[in-house]
Amino acid sequence: MDSRPSWDAYFMEITEQVAKRATCTRRQVGAILVKDKRILATGYNGVPAGITHCFERGCLREQLGIPSGQQHELCRGLHAEQNAIIQAARHGVPIEGSTAYCTAQPCVLCAKILINAGIKEIIYCDTYPDELAQELLSESGTILREYTR
Repeated sequence: MDSRPSWDAYFMEITEQVAKRATCTRRQVGAILVKDKRILATGYNGVPAGITHCFERGCLREQLGIPSGQQHELCRGLHAEQNAIIQAARHGVPIEGSTAYCTAQPCVLCAKILINAGIKEIIYCDTYPDELAQELLSESGTILREYTR
C-alpha cells in the first residue's frame, strides 16, 4: 500500500511552509509554481527586498483603515503569487504552462498576472471572495480548483 501523499497534497504542504516566511501582519500566504512535478519558484507575501517589514513598521492598510479586498495598491507588500512570478523571472525560469499552488485563492490583480504569465491551473486552499478574479480566470480558460484535504 502506498501511503505517500498525493501530488496535490505534497505541493500544498510545501506551499503552506512557504507561507510561514510571509512578513504580512494580516495574513500569511504562500505560492509555488510547479511544472512536470518539479517546483519552479516560490513566493510569499511581504514587502520588497531591502524594505522594512510590516512586523517592524506596522501595517499601512490597518493604519489607513482599508478593509481586506479593497485598494490593493495601498500596501507596502507584494502578494505571494506576484513574488513567485518575480523570482522565476529573476532567475530565468520559464513558467508558461505551469500550475500555481496557493494557500489563498488569488485576488483579481494576481489572477490577471497569472493569466498573462501562462499559468494553466491554480489550486488553492482558502477561498477569497473576488468574483471578478473568478470571472477572468474562467474566461481565460485557466483552471481554478479548490484543494480539499
